[in-house]
Amino acid sequence: MQRLRLVTFNIAHGRGLNPLQGLVSQRKLRLNLRRIARLLDALAPDVVALQEIDERSRWAGNFDHLDYLRVHTRFAHSVFGINNRRTGLLNLSYGNAVLSRHPIRASETVVFGQRRMGEKGFLYVELDVAGRCVPLVNLHLHHRSRAQRLVQLERLTAWLREKHKLHAKLWSMPPIICGDFNNAHTRLDATAALLKHLSIYGDYTLHPQLGRTFPSPLPARTLDYIFLPPDCTRVKCEIVRSVASDHRPVLVEFQLK
Repeated sequence: MQRLRLVTFNIAHGRGLNPLQGLVSQRKLRLNLRRIARLLDALAPDVVALQEIDERSRWAGNFDHLDYLRVHTRFAHSVFGINNRRTGLLNLSYGNAVLSRHPIRASETVVFGQRRMGEKGFLYVELDVAGRCVPLVNLHLHHRSRAQRLVQLERLTAWLREKHKLHAKLWSMPPIICGDFNNAHTRLDATAALLKHLSIYGDYTLHPQLGRTFPSPLPARTLDYIFLPPDCTRVKCEIVRSVASDHRPVLVEFQLK
C-alpha cells in the first residue's frame, strides 16, 4: 500500500508574524520563504497545499513565491490557483497552490466572487500516485462571516456533486479536502456542514482532532483542517510548531488502500 504525507499551510503571503502586509522588505520575504522551505524539507511531505501565496504582488515583494519555494525545495511539480488579480501600480496576484512530488494530471481553480482583492476560492488537482488518480481540493474560506463561509461551501458541494458525476470512474477514491476554513469545528459552521455533505461519498475523518493552529505563537483556535476519505487509513496527524506564518501547518500521514 502507498503511504503519503500531506501538509496544509496558510503562509500569510510570506510575511511571517508581521501583521502589516506591504511593510515587509523583499529581502525579509525571501528569508522567511527559505525558512518555510527548510521546514517543508524537514517534514518531507509528498504533497503541500498552500493558501495565501503570491504569484506576483506589489505588497509581497513582486516575485513568484511558489516558484521560489519550488526552487528551494525538492518538489518536481507545482500549480497555482489564483483567486485575486489586480493590475496597475498596486498589482496583486495571489490565492492557493500545490507542491507535489507526484505528477499533477489536471487542475482547476474556482473563485467564489469577482473582487480583485480579498477573494477566496479553491484549487482542485488530480495527482498521479503510482498510476492511481488521487483527487485533492485545497480550500480557503471567508475569514469573518459564517454566512459567507456557508454560501462558499454550497458552491464547493455543488461543484463536487457535478465533478463526481463526470469523474467518479477516473478517481481511485473520493477527494481529499484541506485548507484554511477560518472557523473552529462547531456544528453550526463550515467544517461540520462539509463533513455532513461528504458522508454521501463515505465515512470521512476530520484532522486534527486535537490541538490548535492559530495564531501560531500561542494558538487559541483551530482554523486549518484536512478531510480524509475512507480510502486513507492508519492516519497520523501533527500540528507542527512553527512561527514562519501566523498559522501553524497541519501534517497528516496515511496509507492508501
